[in-house]
Amino acid sequence: MDTRTSPTRLRLERVREALQRHGCAALLVPSSDPHLSEYLPARWQGREWLSGFTGSMGTLAVTANAAAALFADSRYWVQAEAELAGSGIELQKIGTGAQAPHADWLVQHLPRGATVAVDGAVLALAAGQKLRETLHAAGLVLRTDLDLLDDAWPERPGLPQAAVYEHLPPHAAVPRADKLAALRRAMHERGATHHFVSTLDDLAWATNLRGADVAYNPVFLAHLLLGEASATLFVGTGKVDAALAARLAAEGIALAPYAQAADALAALPAGATLWLDPKRVTLAFRERVPEAVRLLEAINPSTLAKSRKTDAEAACVRETMALDGAAMCRFYARFEAALARGARLTELDVDEWLTTERARQQGFVGPS
Repeated sequence: MDTRTSPTRLRLERVREALQRHGCAALLVPSSDPHLSEYLPARWQGREWLSGFTGSMGTLAVTANAAAALFADSRYWVQAEAELAGSGIELQKIGTGAQAPHADWLVQHLPRGATVAVDGAVLALAAGQKLRETLHAAGLVLRTDLDLLDDAWPERPGLPQAAVYEHLPPHAAVPRADKLAALRRAMHERGATHHFVSTLDDLAWATNLRGADVAYNPVFLAHLLLGEASATLFVGTGKVDAALAARLAAEGIALAPYAQAADALAALPAGATLWLDPKRVTLAFRERVPEAVRLLEAINPSTLAKSRKTDAEAACVRETMALDGAAMCRFYARFEAALARGARLTELDVDEWLTTERARQQGFVGPS
């Protein structure tokens, strides 16, 4: 397999040309997006596009010369070996939970003074700080202000356009205003004037809003900047209809374009104290915060709050499980009757039948 027949090799060539144009020696492509999600919208599936490896986790390193490596744990070794065959990308087998072996690989393959590019907009703050320390100790430079995939990926998908909708009572048992008030109380206790949230589950919980930007997850792409008396939701234009936007505005939540979140951080006033969760926000956002703004790095208060269900919320969970159990029973009845008739069924048949039974239940949105 060569560049005339391998899409992966052609794409690697484009990336290496982009590296040379920007004076970089290597590109690091994590499996991540600006929200550090586990499941990625198509726009940020660059590691899969560039390597051909379709596993859900893995990190790709590409140098400007001939070297390239994919780092994956044992869940993916057989799959990765098959999908990388002939691509020119070497599989680096790592143990589950291994700490940044791609950084050590870059140190081994690059000369001192070389520059490594990674899109800081998809790199977790804590991971980015550790990567920079490791590379700096070896005399390498980390550049985080480039998204080289934009240069090499002309058909790159845009942002998801699914509409945002409201999560309503009785299932939204705690009003949005009460949740934001609880977050502000936590901010006050820690001395923070502002709190920035990017993780999609935290956003959905705090705002009582839902979406369909990630397959099988009822979340939407956005960022939230919460102040002592203000709140701004940075979300794609047109994703929130006028009626919902008016209800949010009445509760003190302003809407702004998705791309303006970083600029809002850069505009924070001197003397402000910003609460960031270093494991749940990207390096690029951290680097836009002015030096005159004090940083509080701690776990998002919503992370613990989400785990504490009210009696009403617990009742909804129990009701959901009862409905799902009833759907399962109807499926089993159909399944066992088919087997008794001697029917030959596939896993796809089972999936279709089970989803059909679940879809009959009141309040069904989609498969999880």
